[in-house]
Amino acid sequence: MFFFTTSKAQEKYTLFGTITEASSNETLIGVSIAVPELQTGVITNEYGFYSLTLPKGNYKIIVSYIGFNDIKKEINLNKDTTLNLQLNEAIEELNEVILTEDIEKVNIRKPQMSVNSLSSSSIKKIPAILGEADVLKSILLLPGVTSGGEGASGFNVRGGSVDQNLILLDEATIYNSSHLFGFFSVFNPDAIKDLKLYKGGIPAKYGGRISSVLDIYQKEGNSKEFKANGGIGIVSSRLLLEGPLKKDKGAFLIGGRSSYAHLFLPLLDNDNKAYFYDLNTKLNYKINKNNNLYLSGYFGRDVFSIANSFENTYGNSVINLRWNHLFSDKLFSNLSLIYSDYFYGLELDFVGFKWNSGIQNFNLKYDFKNYISNNLKLNYGLNNTYYRFNPGEIKPNRSDSGILPNKLTDKYANEFAAYIDAEHKVSSNLTLQYGVRWSHFTRLGQDELFIYENNQAVNFNTDFQIYESAEPIGIERFKRSAQITTFNNLEPRVALSYALNNNNSIKASYNHMAQYLHLLSNTSSPTPLDVWSPSGKYIKPQILDQYAIGYFKNFNNDSYSLETEAYYKDVKNRIDYIDGANLIANDAIEQVILNGKMRSYGLELMLKKNNGKLNGWLSYTLSKSEQQTPPRSTNETGINNGKWYTTSFDKTHDLSINASYNLNDKWSFNSNLIYQSGQPTNYPIGQFEYKDLSIPIYGDRNNQRLPSYNRLDISATLTPKKNKNRKLQAQWVFGIYNVYNRKNAASINFSRNEDTGNNEALRTSIFGIVPSVTYNFKF
Repeated sequence: MFFFTTSKAQEKYTLFGTITEASSNETLIGVSIAVPELQTGVITNEYGFYSLTLPKGNYKIIVSYIGFNDIKKEINLNKDTTLNLQLNEAIEELNEVILTEDIEKVNIRKPQMSVNSLSSSSIKKIPAILGEADVLKSILLLPGVTSGGEGASGFNVRGGSVDQNLILLDEATIYNSSHLFGFFSVFNPDAIKDLKLYKGGIPAKYGGRISSVLDIYQKEGNSKEFKANGGIGIVSSRLLLEGPLKKDKGAFLIGGRSSYAHLFLPLLDNDNKAYFYDLNTKLNYKINKNNNLYLSGYFGRDVFSIANSFENTYGNSVINLRWNHLFSDKLFSNLSLIYSDYFYGLELDFVGFKWNSGIQNFNLKYDFKNYISNNLKLNYGLNNTYYRFNPGEIKPNRSDSGILPNKLTDKYANEFAAYIDAEHKVSSNLTLQYGVRWSHFTRLGQDELFIYENNQAVNFNTDFQIYESAEPIGIERFKRSAQITTFNNLEPRVALSYALNNNNSIKASYNHMAQYLHLLSNTSSPTPLDVWSPSGKYIKPQILDQYAIGYFKNFNNDSYSLETEAYYKDVKNRIDYIDGANLIANDAIEQVILNGKMRSYGLELMLKKNNGKLNGWLSYTLSKSEQQTPPRSTNETGINNGKWYTTSFDKTHDLSINASYNLNDKWSFNSNLIYQSGQPTNYPIGQFEYKDLSIPIYGDRNNQRLPSYNRLDISATLTPKKNKNRKLQAQWVFGIYNVYNRKNAASINFSRNEDTGNNEALRTSIFGIVPSVTYNFKF
């Protein structure tokens, strides 16, 4: 820990405090506190805290935050001063904001790049399928972010796979971010306060994934009065309640969502079910001016069943206990104890067995933010995570099933990390962010571990020129405390911003990162059946080097902004699979895995209109994502004959346009227009006849593409004028997903026509045009 005091000879003093929302005492993240005459300022951290050291004197400070009225305040700074402020939500949202002060443009001068932020209100404006506001569908409109298509789980960032994204909800890891196999996200937009997506220039406090960090914070609850809001839609509804535990001292928040379309299926003589439900909770209590406690949690489940003979249940559970402590006016700390669990269950009644798998982790982390001066801030901390992996367990669900119980070998690991990161304003034009993270990963002892000749779990058959699973030559047994394998990595990070003037800057960043966990999936979109596996004796950690450079510009009094970035990513030890790899219930997963490498590069552009009745953004990405698994020796061919091949996550062109128009106090309109290159896939390049069967022949991996994807979504929001005169505030949202009813191809499968005996292509589409209506309310 670092402690610093103010020198009286310099006559400098510290102004510090917390910024909250006036109506609820909710802390606000990223509020700008600026001192125009000194051309300096600071923004609040994840808990609304700020610290600013200034020479003794009289100043006018300006406190501003999007969607809230600015505060201009005169202060006489002659001692260290606590200044807690509350912001009022802006009522006249349609009035264009005119900047009258030539203050520092924090986004231009801040070295952080490759970062996108979305507020809960912005997410709710974006049209989504079936009228359900969706976090993941919203970030897919950002440059460099794509998915495997409609109904696909997760998201892909800059050509990376789904497992390379670290998803945090109140600092707790979420392992599956989707409900109903990708149709909805697990995040309730009513409960979200702040969302940031880091695609590059990732600060040293984050680790364990190499493509991106999606950092989401829940609201804390209203400590002034009881409030409720929610919505009723066609297939799902939601309700959020919040209020004081003790007025101005503590608050609670509880929010729930559930889908209910399955309730109407029995009316159609349909016994199938497909639904989800989730629960968000949070408690906070202010012990005194220097100490705050938070307890937050999330619980979600999906249930999918077919005629009571098949049932699939899966979901996340997380809980986080946090303690905020202010050591001094310049040193802020956060201690967190976190539990996270992902469960997957499957029951096949007609076969007579139950199956379950999952991953659990316990995480202890201690983070510090030290405001050394206005030009230098340090972030540092420790993080230790213990993992338990359950790759699968099968049990009979009735006495006559004939199924024998079987448990795949549990795996255990521990990941420790320490980091330090500096935000350094070198001059009025040059600002740096630099740091290093040291990660230490230990694969702990397990009951059984297979041994292979020459430590190779995959052999190459020279006669057939194919890779095959090797036969174990023995078994090792370990105590739980034993260390099977250890890995150490130094992960330096650096980012810089050079401001050409108050409206233009050039930024660059470099990340070196390590990832020790791997999601075993050989499909373009993960399924709940896929399992997580740790690095170890046969699976190496993925190592990333990413470079990015960009140009950023604000113009027309901040009414418009332009962000352009070029990036290059190089990944070592990217998992690849041998042809015909079986990943389900495989207790020797190393027998179908080879370590390869990956590279991706691209150009991103984002043009925003921030003010006025019409606002929104245009984002475009031109990119390439490739993978290679070369031969291990001269006798082998490697995967795809050792050649680079397009990954399943490659989208050459990705264009998104989001527009919102506020017609008046009563009506507002929103729209999305999306175009993407088709998903890489494989089509047969020929066929041969065998015993009256036509057998297709396939060529190189991912050498073809599905047809390009495009659609238009629109929505209209009606806010009744009578809202102003009553406590119950109502809102109607009418939407149309895929306005022109395009049948976008989710897949193209090839099968033999029983009548003609010829192979034919079958195109599968998930959604055509989908109308929706949602009723939102709050009181």
